[in-house]
Amino acid sequence: MSEATNMSSLVDSLLRVSELTAAAAKETVGYGDETLADRIAVDAMRLALNKVKMNGRIVIGEGERDEAPMLHVGEKVGTGEGLEVDIAVDPLEGTSVTARGMANALVVLAVSPQGQMLHAPDTYMNKIAIGPGYPANTINLDRTPAENVRSLAKAKGVQPNEICVSVLDRPRHKDIMNSLREVGARVMLIPDGDVATVIATAQKNNLVDMYIGVGGAPEGVLGAAALKCLGGEFYARLVIRNSDEEQRASRLGITDLKRCYSLDDLVKDEASFIATGVTNGILVDGVTRDNNFVSTHSLVMSSVNKMVRTVRSKWKI
Repeated sequence: MSEATNMSSLVDSLLRVSELTAAAAKETVGYGDETLADRIAVDAMRLALNKVKMNGRIVIGEGERDEAPMLHVGEKVGTGEGLEVDIAVDPLEGTSVTARGMANALVVLAVSPQGQMLHAPDTYMNKIAIGPGYPANTINLDRTPAENVRSLAKAKGVQPNEICVSVLDRPRHKDIMNSLREVGARVMLIPDGDVATVIATAQKNNLVDMYIGVGGAPEGVLGAAALKCLGGEFYARLVIRNSDEEQRASRLGITDLKRCYSLDDLVKDEASFIATGVTNGILVDGVTRDNNFVSTHSLVMSSVNKMVRTVRSKWKI
């Protein structure tokens, strides 16, 4: 069996991991307990991952070993047989929206041959992303949000007020939102979970044209893995706030703290990406139960052939 066939088979197995995790996380929707939601998702994902035939290593996960007892960076997952791969996971992208019963909660997972994805520390990251089809350098992390909107509008052949920008609804983004409003751009504020809106920039429905703002660095690598499959531009820079975070970066071999990472820096070559809905959202539908059956909706993507699959699964529980 070829390596490509082995990777395809592995992705199918990881899809099942994502589906099972989403089904478990669904049971916590609306209960107002973020800790419970996260724990249930982590437990379910780890149990499922360790049944997969692979020699996997977590490169993006729940944090460092001393902070996360499971799915920590560096943890070995799988049976120890098969392909040697790096795994990036967010067992529950959007813990707060899950707890509050809101939209766009996802299970997110990416896989690549070892050494392809940046080992990002659990810190903040300044990010900007757009979808495919535009000239190179349409956006630049060092421009103002208004300048990036004008540049994208020009490339798209529209006025700035026709550009929709997604931003996490956080006080730290006040200046970004002011800049976007000044140029007349439409702003879509999201309460949590920026991976979904990074992916949405590459969708043909034009709900989101650009994502911009400061969010988690691990989520930045996951978003980049998705755009690696879909196409687009993604730039990011770590936001290091104290000596502890500087040490976290250093332990992962990152010494240039001001470096601007491109999409190809974050995900060098081959990657596959899986997202399964927990609650209904702009990308996929959430988990549903009908008598003794559970149904899930997932996106499965590959950077090798740019294939995007929509998978709906239903099984008896």
